[in-house]
Amino acid sequence: MSSEEQNPNVDSDAANEAPEMAPEAQEGAQERVEDVNPAELVLQIEDLQAEIGKLKDQELRTQAEMHNVRRRAEQDVEKAHKFGVEKFVGDMLTVIDNLERALASMDAEGEAMQAAREGIELTLKSMQDGLKRHNVEAIDPAGEPFDPEFHQAMTMVPNPDLEPNTVMDVFQKGYTLHGRLVRPAMVVVAKAP
Repeated sequence: MSSEEQNPNVDSDAANEAPEMAPEAQEGAQERVEDVNPAELVLQIEDLQAEIGKLKDQELRTQAEMHNVRRRAEQDVEKAHKFGVEKFVGDMLTVIDNLERALASMDAEGEAMQAAREGIELTLKSMQDGLKRHNVEAIDPAGEPFDPEFHQAMTMVPNPDLEPNTVMDVFQKGYTLHGRLVRPAMVVVAKAP
């Protein structure tokens, strides 16, 4: 049986050219055509589509991660701008404490002492105003309930006149910078007698 008789749709020119191909090549081409199964092709297409879906998902996750990294970097820069002066503020708080102690220990007798007192008061006020402009807020909790986030209890004293856990006295004011605690207020806390 000739190739034309096997497949009537084959062109006679193509049949004439077929003998020119090597016999191994003809067999390989015929096997490849016969080996192709449409169901397998459909499975391969589905596998490739699933892989494309995975790659698209991976790309979206990578983009989201890059966005998160960028956002975190921006937040770090913002925090560095806000809280970069935290050590400096801590150093200035010592100066304010010393000025307040100096004022508390001074007697206002005599013109010379009055002038010195006014000078210290003006220096203290300008320091406090400068810190306030940079969002440094004082914590002076006298009479307020004790808050362990912003107060450090130095001692507890029985006091029948105050509610328990109320701040009776402030040894040293506390300070915050942009709402973040720089130094807790050192306080005396009332307790039940």
